[in-house]
Amino acid sequence: MDQSYLRHMERFVRERTGLLTALLTVVSLALVFGAVLRVGPATALPSAPDTLLAAIPHINALISLTAIGTIVAGVRAIKRGNVTRHQRLMVTTFVLFSTFLALYLYRVSLKGPTEFAGPGWIESYVYLPILAVHILLAIVCIPLVYYVLLLAYSHSITELPATNHPRAGRAAAGLWLVSFALGTVVYTMLYWLW
Repeated sequence: MDQSYLRHMERFVRERTGLLTALLTVVSLALVFGAVLRVGPATALPSAPDTLLAAIPHINALISLTAIGTIVAGVRAIKRGNVTRHQRLMVTTFVLFSTFLALYLYRVSLKGPTEFAGPGWIESYVYLPILAVHILLAIVCIPLVYYVLLLAYSHSITELPATNHPRAGRAAAGLWLVSFALGTVVYTMLYWLW
């Protein structure tokens, strides 16, 4: 790509980081809630074999565990001053998250959310609170992750420490870790315990 175009894009993103974060967040949450509430053109999605749809939760659990590893390794890398490794791991985490979300939304659009099959008291006092915290953290993470990535894209490595990137990045990484971990607990309760 032309270097002047890339510089123009970086300047554009730098000047509109907040607006772009809000726009990406609204679009992402609209897709998520549309799929979960089954509002939208789910019938327009191509159907997949039941074996593939049944495998998606298991694939997503592996993606979540991998993402936990890339977040932890990325945090360690930046603490050790290895910026290049940190960048690669955090971009990898975002790709993993995007893949997870695409698979989740595809399955939920076609099948709807998975029902909890365990005892009612466990659902009320254990499963639903864990699920609620997981969902809340996932929602909070979305704008934080976009914001941190947009800052990283639009600022040089030497400029980043003077931005909100380090503080927002720590918050995003911590919340993302807890959300992925709780998602794994939800998966275990849905697909292994009951």
